[in-house]
Amino acid sequence: MKLIHALQDMDSENSLSARFRRARAAHVVALIQKTFAERGQVRIADLGGEPTYWNILFDRAFLEANKVHISLFNPQPFTVDDPLFTAAVGDACDLREHADQSFDLVHSNSVIEHVGDWTRMEAFARECRRLAPRYYVQTPYFWFPIEPHFSSPFFHWRSEQTRARLLMKRPHGFSEKAPDIGAAMRDVQHARLLDKAQFKFLYPDARHIDERLLFLTKSLIAIRD
Repeated sequence: MKLIHALQDMDSENSLSARFRRARAAHVVALIQKTFAERGQVRIADLGGEPTYWNILFDRAFLEANKVHISLFNPQPFTVDDPLFTAAVGDACDLREHADQSFDLVHSNSVIEHVGDWTRMEAFARECRRLAPRYYVQTPYFWFPIEPHFSSPFFHWRSEQTRARLLMKRPHGFSEKAPDIGAAMRDVQHARLLDKAQFKFLYPDARHIDERLLFLTKSLIAIRD
């Protein structure tokens, strides 16, 4: 358990979180620069994204200089008062109204684990691969011992029934204490983490990168460049 406590302490430090954010942003910056050099603009489809992510991680002057425009796809209507973004309503697992290669870059950060069962994950990955010649996709790793959504060691390795019972006893991470088994199961099934074999199957044409904390893989990244 000493290793688990060390991981929790390290992962909670702002400096460590900032390092991960900078490393992830560097991959996206490289894709933006290459795309701008080739096309003179960068049309990004951010599946499940929001403006806050881009405003925190990326320099506004850089985005404007590279003529970046970001379409934020989410299932519910929302508004964005910023010309850098377009609020786009849609199911990221089925964006058939957008033709192949409609964008220059698809971006997704910690979303695929929330889209639903395996069939929907496959559909989501197909849309990532179809909508643009380049993509960047990141997701937490199943075999990292601390589950990021519930902030509990080994939580996600237990059965759904056990996790649901635990959520009915007390809050875990982003999930409040569940009032009944129905709410608990909805929370449990809202996050389905992937292992490396699954992620590589979904993104077979990508370069795969392990994001590591100490000697353990924390997150998985797929980049098609």
